[in-house]
Amino acid sequence: MKTIGFIGLGLIGGSIAKAIRKFHPDYHLLAYDQNRDTLAAAVGSNIIDGVCEDKDSRFGTCDYVFLCAPVEFNIEYLSFLKEIRQSNCIITDVGSVKGIIHEQVDALDMNDCFIGGHPMAGSEKSGFDHSHDRLIENAYYILTPGGEIPLDRLTDFTELVSSLGAIPMVLTADEHDFITAGVSHLPHIIASALVNLVKNLDNDAEYMKTIAAGGFRDITRIASSSPVMWQQICLENNKNISNVLDDYIRMLIQIRCAIDNQDPDYIYHMFASSRDYRDSIDVVDNGAIRKSHVLYLDIADEAGAIATCSTILAMEKISIKNIGIIHNREFEEGVLKIEFYEENAMKEGAALLRKRNYIVYER
Repeated sequence: MKTIGFIGLGLIGGSIAKAIRKFHPDYHLLAYDQNRDTLAAAVGSNIIDGVCEDKDSRFGTCDYVFLCAPVEFNIEYLSFLKEIRQSNCIITDVGSVKGIIHEQVDALDMNDCFIGGHPMAGSEKSGFDHSHDRLIENAYYILTPGGEIPLDRLTDFTELVSSLGAIPMVLTADEHDFITAGVSHLPHIIASALVNLVKNLDNDAEYMKTIAAGGFRDITRIASSSPVMWQQICLENNKNISNVLDDYIRMLIQIRCAIDNQDPDYIYHMFASSRDYRDSIDVVDNGAIRKSHVLYLDIADEAGAIATCSTILAMEKISIKNIGIIHNREFEEGVLKIEFYEENAMKEGAALLRKRNYIVYER
């Protein structure tokens, strides 16, 4: 039996706690959250065994401590945990940026007990009420171990992550922050900037807003994410984001020059290259720029789950374009993605699956 502590029980912390309770019902779970209603809900649903106070000494009994609060709170908690942790305790976090907390880990000489973590799962929703035990299932879970972590402890923690149904991937903190700057942080900035550009260009009659096509809505959907969260990410990963933005701005200038000069070869190559690279990305990865008809389902990872869904649709002669598990679900809801050829087929499929008590999300 392991004792596991949680500092924060929001969407991610609550989901990890629920997954541990599901797969390891004998583990002893302790938690602290600033919201007392959240703690009451966690106790009432039998997710945690004990409610802790701020800077509670009982965290010193834990085998693992998950820091799932805002980054500044997590950093503050490191000093406290350093003084009370038992010798074999692993401390981890779930933040979207790793460099800032690893800097504090270095300063506190805690590289032998800290493993940074970033589950690539979540949605625009937040809070314990929206957490569930399948949120990280089949999702990539990035691990950024401190430089002095013993191999056996890293192996143990990796096995814990795997036991919850997630897919561990080990990177350095620098690698993580550069990669996410390109594939996660920059797209959100672009989406937000594009929405604001159209807002500024639109007239009083809001014709642009009225006729915004599927492509515009698809590419800007993530602009609906939490402004507070993305403010924090931009401030925490500013150097990597700035470097990636420099490359993007240079590319935009080249594109503008090609259009001004009516350079057909450059323009064609730009669209052909992006098409080929985008098409090489597995359809079940997150984010589709072109107009698509997609459903997301919340399903358990068990034998025959995907086959059952496809059979239900096939029996009603509903054709599927693509189907598969999503591994990066930071801003997607559901685990299974089903893509249809036509909008009517998607709507019929959604209604049919809901009748079978599936939780269905439409995009």
